[in-house]
Amino acid sequence: MLVEMTELLGRQVYTAEGRLLGEVENVVVDVEGAKIDGLYVDETNPLLVDESKPVNVPYRWVTAVNDVVLLKFFPKRVSLKRAPAKAAPAKDEATPIPAR
Repeated sequence: MLVEMTELLGRQVYTAEGRLLGEVENVVVDVEGAKIDGLYVDETNPLLVDESKPVNVPYRWVTAVNDVVLLKFFPKRVSLKRAPAKAAPAKDEATPIPAR
């Protein structure tokens, strides 16, 4: 699929199920490989992405580009789960001292 990068800007991006993800805001380029690496979608559909956060859709997920961009894969829902922070030791808990 040969497409000029500027042709992608502003195109609507749809999932394989026909849901609108958003519009292409920018194109992520692999300069060393001289190829498109991903599509940056700024204002995403809140039904697909928590808080309408921007996403970078890998270009390998694109199946067709014409009047719109059609994806062959996109997760059912993108959530913003954060890793739990490590708890500090309790005050009454002894801290081990390394052996010498």
